[in-house]
Amino acid sequence: MPALDLPDHGVKTKHDAGGAQVFDPIRKRWLALLPEEWVRQHFINHLVYDLGYPASLIAVERSMVLNGLAKRADVLVHDERGQPLLLVECKAPGVGITQRTFEQAARYNSVFKVQWLIVTNGVSHYCCRVDHETSRTAFLDHLPRFNELIGT
Repeated sequence: MPALDLPDHGVKTKHDAGGAQVFDPIRKRWLALLPEEWVRQHFINHLVYDLGYPASLIAVERSMVLNGLAKRADVLVHDERGQPLLLVECKAPGVGITQRTFEQAARYNSVFKVQWLIVTNGVSHYCCRVDHETSRTAFLDHLPRFNELIGT
């Protein structure tokens, strides 16, 4: 797998008859090791180990219905009351982050209505705060720690 601009916290991998696999500690199961999954697992570890996000508040591939179609959000972080707080859209390392990527995240956010959006391909990471009242979006120059999001 390609090198990422994320710390390595020992993402578990294995090879078996089904091919290369990666362990998802949130869903507690082995998954096919695809480039996007490589990014997702590294980014989840970064959230937990470096930015203080409680693993118990993270949902992976959260199902939703958007315009009558079943979709899945890559990572959804909740607050302590169980309300959606932050949405992360992951792409494979070779996939550029474009306006279409942000539009996809915004469409998903029309369902979850979180204040914080992150888009990453494991090499580039962008975070913005969404003000739903004014429909304004402000980009941050860093990835926020969990305590920044909840105001403590």
